[in-house]
Amino acid sequence: MEELIVSIEGLAVELGGNPVLRGMDLSVAPGEIVAVVGPNGCGKSTLLRCLAGLQPVSSGEIRVFGQPPADNAAFWRRVALLGDEPAWYPGLTAREHLELMGAVHTRPRMGVEAALEVFSLVERADAAPLNLSTGQRQRLSLACALLRPSTLLLLDEPERGLDAGFRARLSGLLAEYTAEGGTVITATHDQDLATHARRIAPSGVPA
Repeated sequence: MEELIVSIEGLAVELGGNPVLRGMDLSVAPGEIVAVVGPNGCGKSTLLRCLAGLQPVSSGEIRVFGQPPADNAAFWRRVALLGDEPAWYPGLTAREHLELMGAVHTRPRMGVEAALEVFSLVERADAAPLNLSTGQRQRLSLACALLRPSTLLLLDEPERGLDAGFRARLSGLLAEYTAEGGTVITATHDQDLATHARRIAPSGVPA
């Protein structure tokens, strides 16, 4: 029997005494793309943080690769997270950020020049991230997440700041990732991403 990538049973989370997630159950198999949908404040980002081992839970059980998620090196060798915009290294260009990502991870999924091409950053490769537009920085964040090797990709509103053309391209990139054996869980408002995924609400009920 194929091992589940993610298994959640009875997950509940409270923030500041307020319930955010209640009694959530979820199973995610290898190769799936799961879209977590719903209005702002319904717990989408909280769920991703729980899966990343960054948010304590009030009750219930979460297993990622058969084990509770843990914020340690072994976990992050298999999991890539795109959440809030990262803290960029001062003085490094977009290309140098990608080179650094490739240097610290063995067997990156793509080369730096290929990533610059795929994420439409060739003309801005020598600019510092803070000199890029919002959409360009988001594409750079996505490039860093997808360049590094991983088995599970957690994305929090990856469409943020992207134009319509690249949003459509993103669906194809995630399909390529799963075709290589990866699994994707993304919190999103983008209907195209959700259309090409199994939709769930943070309650765990199919949306």
